[in-house]
Parts: sequence; C-alpha cells; structure tokens
Amino acid sequence: MKIRLAAPLQPDSIVDGAGIRTVIWTQGCSHKCKGCHNPETHDFNGGYEFDLEDIKKKIDELIGQDGITLSGGDPMFQPEACNEIAIYAKSKGLNIWCYTGFTYEKLIELSLKKPIYKEFLSNIDILIDGPFVLSKKSLDCTFRGSTNQRIIDPKKSLETGNIEVITKYDKKVKNEKKECIFI
Repeated sequence: MKIRLAAPLQPDSIVDGAGIRTVIWTQGCSHKCKGCHNPETHDFNGGYEFDLEDIKKKIDELIGQDGITLSGGDPMFQPEACNEIAIYAKSKGLNIWCYTGFTYEKLIELSLKKPIYKEFLSNIDILIDGPFVLSKKSLDCTFRGSTNQRIIDPKKSLETGNIEVITKYDKKVKNEKKECIFI
C-alpha cells in the first residue's frame, strides 16, 4: 500500500501533541482553511508517494518517541493507509494523535458509507477535529489553532455514542480555567 506524504517523517516534535512525537505530514486536503500553516500540503498530487513498508521501517528506527501524530494535509483523505500506520505504531507501543479538518460528527456520517473511518477512529488515541478558523485563532488553545477545534477521545466516543471531549490540555490562567469554546 502507498501513502502520499508532504515530507519525510519528522521526529522530536513537542508541539503536535503531548510528549515527544514523530509527525507524519500527509499530502492532500480540500478544506483549504484560510490561514492554514501548511498550505503546501493541500495539493492531492503534491508531495511524495511512499510505500507503507518503508514508513514502518522508519517507525522501527525511532528512538525516544512517545507517539505518532498524523497531520497534513488531512489524514482522513487517506484513511486506509493512515489506519495501517496507526495499527503498526500502536503495536510498537506508540500512542496516536490525529489532526483533521473534518468534525467528529462528519467522520461518523462518512463511516456509514465507508466503514474505514470508524475503524481508523478506533485506532486513534486523540483526535483534534474541525477546520482551522482564522477568526477563532487563539494561543490559549493548547495543541489547537482555533477555538472551534476539539480534543476528542475517539475510542470512548465510539463506545458511549457521545463526543467525549478531553479538557486536561486547556490552559489555566490565574487559577481560573480558561477553556476554548466548543461548538
């Protein structure tokens, strides 16, 4: 199986999820959010095609990483390949974070026609959902760019049937919890 990536794997990130992470930048995104910090990843024909076996070998070579972050572009445009990566990385003891411009609700809707979305969600530990909205940009939202984006526990959400938002990453300001707005 092949995957289209914007760049080789990027180890040692401390801003793309909790802990020390390796980021896998997928290529291709039709959301085209105004103010996106990775517009070069939008073109579905851009980037480079990689064999998943080569990605797995790179994962085997990682040292001192807590997890893998799938970002982009949007990993949900390549759910089969990204799910394979998630399964493999988990087998190596790594946790999986995934950024998507789709909302969780839309992914569930898409899974009715394409079950791979639900399967992929079941292999993700943390999902950051929703498009980046420039008018809602905020530095007070840890691991997110805008206040509409949510940090979700997708496994628990699938189990309960409710969207299970994780709030432990919300910043505290002067002993008061300052949370992002969830829509």
